[in-house]
Amino acid sequence: MNNMIFSLHIVSAPYSKQAAQSAYCFAQSALKKGHTIKRVFFSNDGVHCGSSLTTPPQDEANVSKNWAALASQHDIDLVICVAAAQRRGLLDKTEAERYGLEHYNVEATFTLSGLGQLVEAAVESDRLITFG
Repeated sequence: MNNMIFSLHIVSAPYSKQAAQSAYCFAQSALKKGHTIKRVFFSNDGVHCGSSLTTPPQDEANVSKNWAALASQHDIDLVICVAAAQRRGLLDKTEAERYGLEHYNVEATFTLSGLGQLVEAAVESDRLITFG
C-alpha cells in the first residue's frame, strides 16, 4: 500500500466525547505505518483541544499537550478555526492584542486561522477524516 497523506478535522470538545482522543490514536497509528498527517483542523467545540489552560487529572490524557508533542515530533500543522475559537473564549497572543486583552490561552503549537486552511488540507491530502 502506498503511503497516504491524511488531514484530520476534529469538531467535538476533548473531554465530552472520545473524538479528539480517537483522532490522536488514528494519527499515531498512521504515522507508525509511514503515512503523513498534513494538518489537524479543530472547529466547533473541537477548538478546546488547543487550550493551554486544560489541566485534566493525572490519570487522564492531556489532549492539548499530546497533540502539541505529536505535532512537534512529526511536523504536523495544528490549526484552530479562529471564528469558533473567539466565540468560545480561546485567543492566541495576536488576537488578544488585537482586542486589547491582556491574556491568551491557545497552546503555542496551535495556530488560529480560517476555514480556508480546512479546504486547503482537503485538496492537498489523499483523505480528510472528520472526528466528532
